[in-house]
Amino acid sequence: MKKSKYRGAKIPKNVGIRESISSVLTVMLEKGCFDAILIPMRVPAGDSYAWILVKDKNLIDDANPIAPIMPVQGAKALSHFTRKGKGGIKVAAIMRPCEIRATIELSKLNQVNLQNVTLIGYDCPGALPMSEYVQDPEKIEKKFSSVLKKGDWGEKSVKPVCKICDQFSLLPDCDLHFGVAGDSQNNILMIANSEEGKRILKELDMALSGDVSGWSKKIHELKKKKETKKKEYYKEITNMVEGLDHLNTTFSDCIGCHNCQSACPICYCRHCYFVSEDSKPDSTSILLRTKSRGSISFPMDKVLFHVGRMTHMSLSCVSCGLCSDACPVSIPVAEVFSYVANSTQKTFEYKSGEDIGEPIPLKTYKLEEVKGIEDLVKEAEG
Repeated sequence: MKKSKYRGAKIPKNVGIRESISSVLTVMLEKGCFDAILIPMRVPAGDSYAWILVKDKNLIDDANPIAPIMPVQGAKALSHFTRKGKGGIKVAAIMRPCEIRATIELSKLNQVNLQNVTLIGYDCPGALPMSEYVQDPEKIEKKFSSVLKKGDWGEKSVKPVCKICDQFSLLPDCDLHFGVAGDSQNNILMIANSEEGKRILKELDMALSGDVSGWSKKIHELKKKKETKKKEYYKEITNMVEGLDHLNTTFSDCIGCHNCQSACPICYCRHCYFVSEDSKPDSTSILLRTKSRGSISFPMDKVLFHVGRMTHMSLSCVSCGLCSDACPVSIPVAEVFSYVANSTQKTFEYKSGEDIGEPIPLKTYKLEEVKGIEDLVKEAEG
């Protein structure tokens, strides 16, 4: 394994990981590193979390930088704040790696403006299913706190896509990163990953003198395990998606609520075909289709909806699992989309959220690609 190129400032985690991170964020606000922090905070009812833009440092203690669940994708929250251009204040957003990746994808789609935004990430142990959390929030809070305390990044209770996520740590386009896994000296590493990150640590008088080799080795080992687990898991998913019959079976319980679409950070279109009048056949068309098939089920075109969504956004899918959390009939939407996204991204040699300077393949066209499509059409016609 190559020696890590990173150096980190060390923060003692004597009071716990989340508390230590919160204390650093408080100091950042005190020193004016930015004007506000976008951070998850537990709602007053105690049964969910909401994204809050905090300017008062005294409120940071009430927030939770590493929430156990993801009711709303962080990229979606940031999009609401910056979609119409850079804001008048400098904001730091502390998010999971999948949320940062979705943010990068949305910035390429002009749905997020990052000019006045500092992205702060952390080693993510995964998120727990929303369906379990709402049944007993206090029990899940304790379970997740135990996961963080033990440093168990192989926790079986997290969402299925989190178990196989191999992009759970430091990302290329993250400004600052909290390394909370793998340091045997009971410290949290604060790693500067950009000039902006270095500037902030300098303002905090934090020297980048900490050795990160132990943390780097642990992350490398965890990634290898997750990559192996992902390959095994995708073999099981193959039987759910290969062929129309399998797709029909997988999505047979779909009630057409479109919750998965609403929860997805990548589905941002203001005028979606699947909720437009064009997608709704008239009674004559329905009767003709019924006659030709013998019968049809309602809602109609369930598979068309899901396949259409896959075609539209699988290149930018970050496997955050929000679609499965939002499904009221427990269809494993996230697992299916993660499998398809893995395949399409390999085909286009593209990794979603990996590089802010790399355009989404279907947004750019090269002359040789047009010739390739022409050859494929001719081959199909033949």
